[in-house]
Amino acid sequence: MNNIRYVYFLGIGGIGMSALARWFLVNGYEVAGYDRTSTALTDALQQEGMSIHFEEDIEQIPVHFRENRAETLVIYTPAVPKTHREYVYLTEHGFTLQKRSQVLGLLAGRMTTVAIAGTHGKTTTSSMVAHILRSSGVNCAAFLGGITQNYGTNFLLNEPTDDLSKVICVVEADEFDRSFLTLFPEVAIVTSTDADHLDIYGSHDSVLDSFRAFVGQIKPGGTLFMKRGLALAASTPATVYEYSLAEGAYYARNLRIENARFVFDIVYPEGVIEKVALQVPGFHNVENAVAAAAAALQVGVTPEAIGEALANYKGVKRRFEYILQSKNVIFIDDYAHHPAEVSAFLSSLKALYPERKVTAIFQPHLFSRTRDFAAEFAQSLSLADRVILLDIYPARELPIEGVSADLIFQQIQAEEKIQCSKAELPGILQRNPPELVATIGAGDIDQMIPALRELFQTNQ
Repeated sequence: MNNIRYVYFLGIGGIGMSALARWFLVNGYEVAGYDRTSTALTDALQQEGMSIHFEEDIEQIPVHFRENRAETLVIYTPAVPKTHREYVYLTEHGFTLQKRSQVLGLLAGRMTTVAIAGTHGKTTTSSMVAHILRSSGVNCAAFLGGITQNYGTNFLLNEPTDDLSKVICVVEADEFDRSFLTLFPEVAIVTSTDADHLDIYGSHDSVLDSFRAFVGQIKPGGTLFMKRGLALAASTPATVYEYSLAEGAYYARNLRIENARFVFDIVYPEGVIEKVALQVPGFHNVENAVAAAAAALQVGVTPEAIGEALANYKGVKRRFEYILQSKNVIFIDDYAHHPAEVSAFLSSLKALYPERKVTAIFQPHLFSRTRDFAAEFAQSLSLADRVILLDIYPARELPIEGVSADLIFQQIQAEEKIQCSKAELPGILQRNPPELVATIGAGDIDQMIPALRELFQTNQ
C-alpha cells in the first residue's frame, strides 16, 4: 500500500466498491474506474473527482495509470466477467489485481473491526452500528452496503490519527463469493444464515460452512452476537451472546406501535435501555436495533447515547423507505430480494397499517434465486392483498431454460395477482389505484420510483 498512488476500479458503481473508492479518494489516492451503466451513484463519484467511463475500452483507462504499473492497484468485483477486455488487459500486463473483499480486509485489519454478517439484515444493522458510534463521538470508519439516510453516503471516514488501531471500523461482511473470509474482526454480529446465493454455494450446508469459517476468524478474546438459534457457537473462539426479538441475552420487551413507530425497551445483561422509538418501522428492524445496541455497548458506548442515536436513526435508502405519504396513498420502497426478507417486510407493513389493503410490486432478482426459492417467494408475497409480479432482473446471469417469473406467479395465493412488464405497470396502477403500495426487489425496480410517485401524486 505504501507504493500505491493510483487505484483503478472495475465495477466502481457497486455499493461496496464505491465505498472503497471513496476511502481511497479522501486518503489522497487518484481514483478512476469502469462500470457498465451510469447511475446516480456514479454521477456522485464523478462529481467528487473520480474519472469513470462506461465502455469496455482500454484507452479510457488513464494513461498514467497504464504507464505506472507498480504504483497502480486494480480492484475488481467478482461480477466482472473474466472475459472483460479491461480485466484481460490488466491481467496480461502484470498489474496487481485484488478483489474488493481482499482490499477491505487489509484496510479493516489496521483498525478495530466490528463486522456485521448475515444473509439479510446486515446493511441496516451495520448502518445502525455506524450511526450509534458516529452520534456518540466514537472515532470510526464505516463501509456499508447501502446509502444511509442520516449521512447520504455508504462510507464514513474516520478522524485522522497516528494509531489506527484505536479507530473502530464498521464493515458490512458480505457472504457473496465468500468475501467476508478476508475479515478478522474483534466484534461480529450474525443476523441470519438462511440459504441464499446457491449459484455460488450449491447448497445450504455450504452456506453454513462459510458462516462457521467466518465466526472462526473472530480474534481471540473477541465477541460474537448471533441471532438466537443459529448453530455457530461451537465454531468460534469468541465469547458468544444470543439476541432476538423476545429472547436471549439481548432482546426487546414492551414492544408496541405508537404513531406508526415501533417503541420498545432493549434488555441487556447489565440493564435496560427504555422507550427506544424507531423512525424506521418493522419487527425485523427492532431486532436489528437490539443487535446494533449489543455491539455498541461492547465497544463502550453508553446506554443513554445508544437510545438517543437509535431514536434519530433514519434508515438506509431502499430499506423500508417512505416515498410518498398522503391521505389517499402510502408508497414505500424496499430492497427485499429473499423470501425471508419479503415476509418480514410485508408482515411489518400489515401490522403498521392494518386498515389498508397492501399492493406489493415485486421484481425477482436472478434466475437462479427464482428457481431455488419460487415456492417460498410465492408464500411470502401472498401476505399482500394484491401482488403485481414483474419479469426477472437477470443481473449477472444468463437466462436459465424453463425459469421465469411464472414459477412464482402460479403459486401465489393472494386475493388478487397480476403478471406484467415494467412498461405495463403504470397503466395497471392508474386503472386501479392502490391505497398502500410497495415496490420490492434488488434489481432496477427503483428506477421506476420517480414516475410512480408522480403517477400517485397526480391521482390525488
